Amino acid sequence: MGVDPGTRRIGVAVSDELGMLARGVATLAATGAEVEELAALARSLEVERIVVGLPRHMNGSEGERAMAARQLAENLASRTGLPVILWDERLTTKGAERMLIDADVPRARRRRIIDQQAAQWILQSYLDQGTSPARQPMERK
Repeated sequence: MGVDPGTRRIGVAVSDELGMLARGVATLAATGAEVEELAALARSLEVERIVVGLPRHMNGSEGERAMAARQLAENLASRTGLPVILWDERLTTKGAERMLIDADVPRARRRRIIDQQAAQWILQSYLDQGTSPARQPMERK
């Protein structure tokens, strides 16, 4: 499961069963109860790990939002017992927005799904790095 943490909304994406393709599934309001909501979603979707976007500045340094993402990751790990991976999310929201604009998605719809799309980009980036079980080389006998 991929998570794009934000100050107002949190985007959520999941991968297919093979761990090859990500798709957006939900946008949650950042109300303070998001850890419980994300944990419940992880259980219902039977996820094996959670990838949380780590917002860094373009120079690689971390600010207040990165600290909040780290805290969210720690809380999710303790609440779910699942491995939680922090993943560099630089430019994911901008890239997702550009893709939606290029696809002529109306502004009102873009606002509703941009966070899911950013979570999808985060998760897809993680999957594309070959870190999913389906992308590991098969053992030869």
